[in-house]
Amino acid sequence: MNVRLGTASAKRSPHVAIIGAGMSGILTAITLQKAGISDFTVYEKAASLGGTWRDNTYPGLCCDVPSHMYRYSFEPNAEWSSRFSPGAEIHAYFDRAAKKYDVAGRIRFNTEITRAVFRAGQWHLETNLDKGGQTVDVVDMIISAAGVLHHPVYPEIEGLDDFAGHVFHSARWDHDAPLEGKRVGVIGTGSTAVQITADLAGRVDKFSLFQRTAQWVFPQENPAFTEEEKETFRNRPEVMEHMLSALTRAFADTFGAAVIGDEEQMKFIEDACQSNLDRVTDPALKARLTPDYQAACKRLIVSDNFYEAIQQPNAELVTDNIDRVEAGGVRTQDGRLHELDVLVLATGFDGHSFMRPMELTGRDGVELSDFWAEAAMAHRSVSLPGFPNFFMLVGPNSPIGNFSLVDISEKQLAYVMQLIELWRDGTATEISARHNAMETFNATLKAAMGGTVWVTGCQSWYLDKNGNPAMWPFSYDKFCADMTAPNLDEYDLVS
Repeated sequence: MNVRLGTASAKRSPHVAIIGAGMSGILTAITLQKAGISDFTVYEKAASLGGTWRDNTYPGLCCDVPSHMYRYSFEPNAEWSSRFSPGAEIHAYFDRAAKKYDVAGRIRFNTEITRAVFRAGQWHLETNLDKGGQTVDVVDMIISAAGVLHHPVYPEIEGLDDFAGHVFHSARWDHDAPLEGKRVGVIGTGSTAVQITADLAGRVDKFSLFQRTAQWVFPQENPAFTEEEKETFRNRPEVMEHMLSALTRAFADTFGAAVIGDEEQMKFIEDACQSNLDRVTDPALKARLTPDYQAACKRLIVSDNFYEAIQQPNAELVTDNIDRVEAGGVRTQDGRLHELDVLVLATGFDGHSFMRPMELTGRDGVELSDFWAEAAMAHRSVSLPGFPNFFMLVGPNSPIGNFSLVDISEKQLAYVMQLIELWRDGTATEISARHNAMETFNATLKAAMGGTVWVTGCQSWYLDKNGNPAMWPFSYDKFCADMTAPNLDEYDLVS
């Protein structure tokens, strides 16, 4: 059974809480207003909007999705500076969108939802600002746009607190820490560490990259858009629309197909990564930079200048295991002390927490902590059985390693908005996925995961605590089809 909507004249307007003022939260606020829903509040735990593009300000920060693909479909940007945009430009883009669509004034900053309880058909919210568990808001619906990469992971290394210099996580960059003329160490070799290496190796006195696992690096040049190209974008917006469509299709048919089993496309990626690695001239260094797993098993890194940077005379790749951190630097298990002035922890994020540590209590007192005790799961990534009128964007098993996250969020929100319309037209007052529907959906995901690259033998943040990829094992076209309209047989609808 597909969605059937009531008449516009009979529509109710729900009171909605949006969790998070990053890309998905801003999108949700804009979309609600376009749908005629104005009674909403965006709750943001930080002091400003922007999500991961606010939190990450490290040197060399750049998006690994093409600029004209990483934007709202309704808000093209003719002013992108290059094929892959730097982080500051992306943050500025979302800030402009929030102001243009009158979202910024609807955000409660420095306000984190700590608890939400479903009682008498509504959600009762508590925040970090309230004492004694006082309810500050009662809403009809919650849309979680909390994001995926916002809980930094800190390594468990003895002596971190003993370091005498500047030490910080890459997502909490200390811009007061001097870099020029200093000895800088970076722990980690993911996308962040690679971008930092490419930016800093040539402008510090000594650069040390502490590698636990080698990474495959896919080469992509990042040319600047010319003024002539920007002028074309300004005067002919249909060119940008064509670019969006073409890039999305190309991404889906190449990388998006490779990670779910397309051998021809995977061979292309593997050959490109190997050719990139072949630029390393020192055989010993090349051997240490060579992964022992298939390309794209971990999130594929995009860079055309990492290998050049790590081969500079003042750069060193350290592959001996870290024993401990001391006041003067990092001591590896071979006994050597790597003397440092600045130590950067590029050790990634917990990609499985979603909106936690918020406590969520659904119907009949069911706690999210119990519901997700074994693993984070949801129906079609957006709805939880027993948690009515609670919807997630970029929730469990969203295709975060396949396609543009902006596109994913837009399509999921369009799906959720159809469920919200059922509440508005009086079809249902409580909407949540059926248990059996979620179980069937997740069983289908698990069965298909065996054909993907993520199970070919590597450790990555894609894997949950049980070693299962929290990913999307199907094509882009299937994702689009699944998000076209909810099948109401999969949902509990309480009138």
